[in-house]
Amino acid sequence: MMNDTTHDSPAQLPAALDPRPWLALPLPDARAVASALASEAPDEATFMTLARADPDVHLERMAQRARALTRRQFGRTIQLYAPLYLSNYCSGGCAYCGFAADRRQPRNRLGQPEIEQELKALKRLGFEQVLLLTGERTPHADFDYLCAGVRTAAALFHEVTVEAFPMTTEEYRALAQAGCTGVTIYQETYDPVAYPGFHRWGPKRDFAGRIDAPSRALAAGMSGMGLGALLGLSDPLFDTLALFRHVRDLQSRFWRSAISVSFPRLRPEAGGFQAPHPVSDRQLAQIIFAFRICLPETTLVLSTREAPAFRDGLAGVGINRMSAGSRTTVGGYSEPAADAGQFAVSDSRNVDDFCAMLRARGFDPVFKNWDAAFRDVIPPPVQENRA
Repeated sequence: MMNDTTHDSPAQLPAALDPRPWLALPLPDARAVASALASEAPDEATFMTLARADPDVHLERMAQRARALTRRQFGRTIQLYAPLYLSNYCSGGCAYCGFAADRRQPRNRLGQPEIEQELKALKRLGFEQVLLLTGERTPHADFDYLCAGVRTAAALFHEVTVEAFPMTTEEYRALAQAGCTGVTIYQETYDPVAYPGFHRWGPKRDFAGRIDAPSRALAAGMSGMGLGALLGLSDPLFDTLALFRHVRDLQSRFWRSAISVSFPRLRPEAGGFQAPHPVSDRQLAQIIFAFRICLPETTLVLSTREAPAFRDGLAGVGINRMSAGSRTTVGGYSEPAADAGQFAVSDSRNVDDFCAMLRARGFDPVFKNWDAAFRDVIPPPVQENRA
């Protein structure tokens, strides 16, 4: 069934995403950083200059530039969304995930009436943007189950996105026709050598199939695509520059669709996995500033994985979209959940408290940034076939 996501060739990073030529550049001096901060045509070298700049000297100037560019593009608005986990059944063996098949925790999935109940609870909180999540494809939570959940959500919410297993182009097209406006899929790490060690079994071991999934979704007519790398798995400079190149590649080929970028860091989960390459608050802030300076019109997302103080400081300083009041359990909005969740949430503030913080800082929380009237499937762009 998944014949267009299966590849027999050895895993390798596509040339259009390979960051290695820029990783070999010398450390930037003050002149190079000043030039990067003022660049009107930022590229890979610009990004790498900013990501490797001495934070003791340049981080504050980067923050100021990121704030100015965020204000220019998005004003004082912060888009808000909520995740809803539909199921924690999973066939995968991701070493870092609380939903992995070998984790001992209660397994559950929401039936369609329960999905509607949870969605109505989110609606009462004011949300109009919802992200539906599952584990890897299983008989308990397969494509038909996910598609039915999208239809239920689309009847209630203006913007419905999904974060689930990679799919075929035909399945992505069917999701879009059911009311799905976007897909989020993290490559986790772009390092093809490290990737198999973190994905011990299951369909997620298909590095090439996963890396191609965003292109399949956009070719199928999705309006939006969310990308990210799970920071802490591999060298963060390698992963973030590959991610930057991935964003630019998709933006050039699918210019009618909106690409967003998330910055998830590894969090404590049921298996006790420890990050091989921990990313500090300071380093993450620098990465976010580099993305904002080099992608001034792209939505940048920060979830409740991060602590309140960190999120408060980054709102409007690079970041323009955030989750609030999140649960990583199956359900959990209408009544307490039975499972432990995919990972620990750091920012446990409720929606009202989070919005009060934003308003106190001069921001406008935005619950609706899309109207259901614009759900038409986007036709694929006319373009040359790329090798």
